[in-house]
Amino acid sequence: MFNVKVSIITVCYNSGNTIKDTFDSIRNQTYKNIEYIVIDGGSTDNTKEIVEQYEGVITTFISGPDRGLYDAMNKGIALATGDIIGTLNSDDILFNDTVIENIVNTIGDADGVYADVGFYDIELKNKTRHYSSKNFTKAKFGRGFMPAHPSLYVRKHIYEQAGLYSLNYKIASDFDMLIRVFNIAGTTYKYIPKEFVKMRVGGVSTAGISANILLNKEIIISCRSHNIKCSWFSILSKYPEKILGLLNK
Repeated sequence: MFNVKVSIITVCYNSGNTIKDTFDSIRNQTYKNIEYIVIDGGSTDNTKEIVEQYEGVITTFISGPDRGLYDAMNKGIALATGDIIGTLNSDDILFNDTVIENIVNTIGDADGVYADVGFYDIELKNKTRHYSSKNFTKAKFGRGFMPAHPSLYVRKHIYEQAGLYSLNYKIASDFDMLIRVFNIAGTTYKYIPKEFVKMRVGGVSTAGISANILLNKEIIISCRSHNIKCSWFSILSKYPEKILGLLNK
């Protein structure tokens, strides 16, 4: 089992208040064949000092100017040498110590796996919403649905075929990437009915009404660029299901 290398990429910038939790969640994994890549945008807080405390956990660390979140993610993917690649935001943590072991044990012959995520307060104690990927189908892209991106782990060849994250989007480049990933001919993905990631509320894609309006605009643009029918009406139809996520925590 430990012959499978898993690359995990964390992108950060001035993340000193939260990134220690992120690093600890990697260090505590029961599965140890992890290549952990941290891409820093040139932090001016204590992020780099914290990185130095985790030399045994972090495989590769680079710091310097970039063109934003998705540019940094592209740098991480280019450096990744693992059989399976995933990402973990610098505000977030893996749900428990067996997440990566579960991925490796479950993926089998599939090209990737995905699961659920939970949204939590700043202390990562009180859960405010559950995002379930259970009922995802490719047809739901047109309504603005996608599997929870932080829960997605795919084989390296998938990113090689899908290409880079687009820098044309401020928020929805992960949505655009998942359209490309799931539309690669002949690929298969498994859903794992577990929560993989605890996400702190307040990230780029959860930061209020204006961010949601921009996100939905970009989703429509992305869908139409991939010849997927999408409109404001279809996008708004997803919100009753999102409300269920608030009720079924």
